[in-house]
Amino acid sequence: MNPIYSADRSLKGKLRRRLARLRHRRSLVDLPEGPIVSFTFDDAPASSREHGAPILEASGSLGTWYVCAGLCGQDSHMGRFLDHDEIADLAARGHEIACHTYSHLDCGRALPDATGEDCERNREALARKGFDLRHFAYPYGEVSASAKAMLGAHYGSMRALHPGLVKAGSDRNQLPAVGIEGADGLDRARRWIDRAVQERAWLILYSHDVRESPSDFGCTPGTLEKLVSHAKASGARIARVGDVI
Repeated sequence: MNPIYSADRSLKGKLRRRLARLRHRRSLVDLPEGPIVSFTFDDAPASSREHGAPILEASGSLGTWYVCAGLCGQDSHMGRFLDHDEIADLAARGHEIACHTYSHLDCGRALPDATGEDCERNREALARKGFDLRHFAYPYGEVSASAKAMLGAHYGSMRALHPGLVKAGSDRNQLPAVGIEGADGLDRARRWIDRAVQERAWLILYSHDVRESPSDFGCTPGTLEKLVSHAKASGARIARVGDVI
């Protein structure tokens, strides 16, 4: 995984993103009544298990971890990634294990066949450890229309990174999500929780590492704890992605 990622800002990249949002949609029909909040963790840094999982469990809640088997045990700017035994521990505690490609592949820039092979490799690697990966998140939130069409046959939902709420009619092949990251991550996520409650919708939140000095893509344990408490106090149900779908 490249710690210094730069999205494709070219006109071609912008057009690809717009086309992907419009094509190969699968509308959600039977969506449970909200408000619902899902807490998700991309790439599975070890700190998300060490600090994030206990915060959810203390409130009687569970989360969804999008895992790249090719990153297991490696070090990065987000800290060490979980190894297979730690992933198994998360699953044994009731948390959901989902797919994030094997190598943290940019599904927008890669050829569709390469994307499919990388995801299949991830599913097979984790299936050998007893995990059935039914849901997916695009690394970097990037996907092409052709890759989106191909991946849709393998997953019950596919999550992106554009902000928004999930309602009946939303595209389950490119679900919106809101990041808990940066200096304003707490306030931004609180506002989205309030919107989800007001509109009785489903909000998917995401982070990466959870530690006192997080990366630019993570949050502190205090931030996560406040958001879990805010969601519960607001009357929202906290649920894993697979449970909602």
